Amino acid sequence: MVTSSEPPGGLPRTARPQTWPPFMPHPWIRAGHVQTLLARWLPRGPVTVTQGEQPVLVDAGPDHSGFDPGAPVRLLAFYTPRQTPGPRRGLVLLLHGWEGSSHSSYNLLLGSRLVQAGYDVVRLNLRDHGPTHHLNRGLFYATLIQEAHLAVQRIAEWAQGDPVHLVGPSMGGNFVLRMAIRHALHPIPYLARAIAINPVLDPARTTRALDRNWPYLLYFRRRWLRSLRRKQRLFPDLYDFTELESIRPMWEMTAWVLARYSPYSDPESYFAAYTVAGSAFQGLTVDTWILHTEDDPLIPPDDFRGLEPHPRLQVEIHPSGGHVGYVDLFPLRHCLPDLVLARLEG
Repeated sequence: MVTSSEPPGGLPRTARPQTWPPFMPHPWIRAGHVQTLLARWLPRGPVTVTQGEQPVLVDAGPDHSGFDPGAPVRLLAFYTPRQTPGPRRGLVLLLHGWEGSSHSSYNLLLGSRLVQAGYDVVRLNLRDHGPTHHLNRGLFYATLIQEAHLAVQRIAEWAQGDPVHLVGPSMGGNFVLRMAIRHALHPIPYLARAIAINPVLDPARTTRALDRNWPYLLYFRRRWLRSLRRKQRLFPDLYDFTELESIRPMWEMTAWVLARYSPYSDPESYFAAYTVAGSAFQGLTVDTWILHTEDDPLIPPDDFRGLEPHPRLQVEIHPSGGHVGYVDLFPLRHCLPDLVLARLEG
């Protein structure tokens, strides 16, 4: 395991091998579906990352969605300064999963733990996530990596020389990995580390898994339809998703949207455009961690075993944790914030 990183303006630190114990929660809540369900649980008490948060509109460059070519893209982020005395330990930029947001439970939990540990935290909303549907006329597609990457580059400049870290789960983890890969040609200022939690590597395979697991299908279908209805209300001259209401499988829903509102001819070509596989990491220039689990019900661990190794890529596949769960019992608690913090500081 390589844990070296390149501090801004300096040479790489000496690599220091380090290992962490496998995440193994109490047997009562060890099942992958239980872990995945508990991921949404938010403990009572103050959410410190929202205390003093500052909303910021970020210029993300020209629109590549096809609706407003050249129009400026605006993305909404929330900035929270560290809540400890002394110097800042770095800036952590948190992304979110599909149909999540800056205020999803995992971002609130992660952000709160990080500001208490001395990090500044920025929670970025991708297009059409959170309260952002009105900001851009074009729809969100996971292939719009240029605008997300540019927004991250501009946010990273706020660090003013301190280390910058990217963290994201699920689809946000897919964005984090692609940004880490793009960093070689499109540098993110002061980037020291990227951490992807249960990231989507093969979106076609994940979509098929959604269609086979009806509780997850119902959950994501309901949230996606709610998002699309909001977009239609805001831009009735551009969108009409009425027909989509009667389509149930996620694969067919995706095909319907792509055929009417995208340059992609079919789901296969769309999903292939943001798949991360094989030798994708061979040009990696930043330390990158992947945290995954054997019991993720949506993303099989075999997707990660097929990745070609790289000295800057660390893949951890834990025996339990579900999909972005990592919850333990006695007391009931989220362990993901401490898992992430350990890898930031390792």
